[in-house]
Amino acid sequence: MPQISINSPVGALTIFEFDDEIVSLDWGFVEDMETSPVLEEAKSQINAYFARKLTHFDLPLSPGGTPFQAAVWAAMCEIPLGQTATYQDLARAAGSPKGFRAVGMACGKNPIPILIPCHRVLASGGKPGGYSGDGGLETKEMLLKLEGVDLYKPKADQRQDAFDL
Repeated sequence: MPQISINSPVGALTIFEFDDEIVSLDWGFVEDMETSPVLEEAKSQINAYFARKLTHFDLPLSPGGTPFQAAVWAAMCEIPLGQTATYQDLARAAGSPKGFRAVGMACGKNPIPILIPCHRVLASGGKPGGYSGDGGLETKEMLLKLEGVDLYKPKADQRQDAFDL
């Protein structure tokens, strides 16, 4: 399976591709890299994101998962950079208004963090909730800060529940 590793502000990342689609992003570095055009584009877009020159990823993603997880992950991809949504918002978007705990589980099983921006999903009241990526909440906070979201000093015009799916 082709994979490429890159260094980033949140640590080394390895991106995996299968059949010209991104299937996974993990923390860590692999020595035996086998690149591809899709992986080179992913590397370019991730570097642009961390340089604050990219606001939306445009890559072929194939995270797999259950139909519910796929619906949640698709809804996450609709959260604009610099904004957040709650687990409840995503539960409604996935067709299960009371499924906010299942949304939390889907966030935890997201195989392509950053590209599928589970870091933009917060608990009710703007609390950070969890983050399964390397570094946990510190990484989530760093990604949100990079995008202009300060969890502890919300902007007057930025409501945590402003995301309407």
